[in-house]
Amino acid sequence: MTRSTARKFVVAAEHAGGLGELTWHIVRAVVRGRFALSAVVRQMHVMGFQSVSIVLITGALAGVVTSQQGGYQMTSVVPDYVLGSLVVETMVLEMGPVLTGLVLVGRIGARITAEIGTMVVSEQIDAFEAMGRDPLAILGTPRVLAGILVMPLLVGIATVSGCATGYLGANLDSGLGLDRFLYGARVFWNSWDIAFSLIKSVSFGLFIPLIAVHMGFRTSGGAEGVGRTTTQAVMFMTVTVLVLDALAAPLLLD
Repeated sequence: MTRSTARKFVVAAEHAGGLGELTWHIVRAVVRGRFALSAVVRQMHVMGFQSVSIVLITGALAGVVTSQQGGYQMTSVVPDYVLGSLVVETMVLEMGPVLTGLVLVGRIGARITAEIGTMVVSEQIDAFEAMGRDPLAILGTPRVLAGILVMPLLVGIATVSGCATGYLGANLDSGLGLDRFLYGARVFWNSWDIAFSLIKSVSFGLFIPLIAVHMGFRTSGGAEGVGRTTTQAVMFMTVTVLVLDALAAPLLLD
């Protein structure tokens, strides 16, 4: 084993240990009720309300693209109502959760890492510890709880937006009526689809802020270090979202 390979294993072990420690501190704070509800509400506002517009736009564009490309490929060989199923199922199972997760990585994950990283390099975290307070729980718990609560709502907004614009695209492009669109959506609908989307949403809402907080606490090296760690965090969170998405189908749909 080369020195660089050994170093990668060490770094991976450090990340795993840091994430485990952070998770333990957050779980302990939640069980004991040692977190400020006002801080959770504030983080929900930042993550949720301030993200609605970009989530709406992302979902709407995804729905239009899915509808147009599906219509181009399918309507000449299958009944037109199948396009309704394609749009709805794609938005519910895949595009809604994943695109919203990736949007939150860039908008919220990077912000969390930069905020906490700045606190680390400016020695504000040392002040928490000097006062005998737990910075992992104080800073991590509100953000993780807010992510878990807000993410399903944002995914729902993106999904509804995408389905609506998907219908409009199908109607304008292929002349598909609302009754045929809804019929196609009902034909292939499975009640488990909502649960599948919800599970993915909650998992993204958990891991995005968890990784962001963890990476923030690993920051060092001043302003340059904050930028470097934030970039690493975005890459880490993006890969995590895609890996969770890849694992969800074989684990939950088979």
